[in-house]
Amino acid sequence: MKLAFTLAWRNLIGAGLRTWLNVIVLSFTFVIIIWLKGILSGWDQQAKNDMKDWEIAGGQWWHDAYDPFDPLSLESSHAVVPLDSIFTHQSNAVVPALMVQASIFPNGRMQQAILKGIPPHQTLLNLPSALLDTTVNGIPVVIGQTMAKNMGLSVGDLFTLRWRDRFGSFDAAEAEVVGVFYTNVPAVDQGLVYLDLAQLQRMTMFHNEATILSFHEGFFPENQAVGWKSKTVKELTKQVDEMIKTKSAGQSVMYLVLLFLAMLAIFDTQVLSIFRRQREIGTYIALGYTRPQVVGLFTLEGSMHAVLAAIAGAFYGIPFLWWQARVGWTLPMDSSEFGMAMAPTLYPVYSIGLIASTVLLVLLTTTVVSYFPSRKIAKMNPTEALRGKLQ
Repeated sequence: MKLAFTLAWRNLIGAGLRTWLNVIVLSFTFVIIIWLKGILSGWDQQAKNDMKDWEIAGGQWWHDAYDPFDPLSLESSHAVVPLDSIFTHQSNAVVPALMVQASIFPNGRMQQAILKGIPPHQTLLNLPSALLDTTVNGIPVVIGQTMAKNMGLSVGDLFTLRWRDRFGSFDAAEAEVVGVFYTNVPAVDQGLVYLDLAQLQRMTMFHNEATILSFHEGFFPENQAVGWKSKTVKELTKQVDEMIKTKSAGQSVMYLVLLFLAMLAIFDTQVLSIFRRQREIGTYIALGYTRPQVVGLFTLEGSMHAVLAAIAGAFYGIPFLWWQARVGWTLPMDSSEFGMAMAPTLYPVYSIGLIASTVLLVLLTTTVVSYFPSRKIAKMNPTEALRGKLQ
């Protein structure tokens, strides 16, 4: 085995430029695949962390009638909070939110929106709810940057709110924007107007009622109350996983193209090598090498291209990937257009498993591609090979 490695190494070095061209192409394949997969891993991790920080915390309870894709369900998706004693002693362990459909009239236009009441002094979510505890000319509200842009609103602007109470009667009042926040979680921003939970409960007469309960990660109940459905973090971030899988499948086309180009170069090199080295092959067999051993030697030569490529790729790939993980990849477009949690700058995450699986994939593929042309050696006649002629 040691002799085979020594011969394979000398043959590769002796091939000169042809070997190093193959190594460079393969090293590009290594680095690009790891880089792209790292971006997807970073996106997945960032999106889930942002959703937990801004929207879902450590898990939620939803009212049985609540459907986030059906605004009409808000009319009946509220009930008395079943955790009064918890709020008294651990106010930050659970954050209730009441959601009510409403109409707003910014700058003389009518727009549909959802009023979302949250406790002003909660710290479980990153929402700037403390601004709601402000005395202004109207009802203090907080909105997201995208919502403010679409409605043409800014801090200090007044607009009219119109809603229906529990008896179906319409009511209206002036609201004042006391804060505009930025988030990369569209579900927290688009179409939502935040106000004090207690004030919204008084306005709608839904006293002590809520639509969603968000729990601290270490306080998520194992058993749900009657009339509520439990939603774990895994369930609430399922859309992110599905999106990542879709993007990963699309990137697989690029991986296949890169691998195909690299493997085509290896295949051509092996075919040319066998054609030009017939006498060498015949000499090996005449010296006592079995045909499988000679096939193994040429297969080993081909697979060593991947080993050299991994080493070469490490020289420029490690600094590049480290730099990317540090500064991130800034998207050339507004991430809110994607309709899901996505930071404007993605920071790749490179795990040991990602790097090992990529190296193993390229090494295995290179070995297989090197083996197929090498099988022709088994059909050679040693005498003809020594004369430099294929059988």
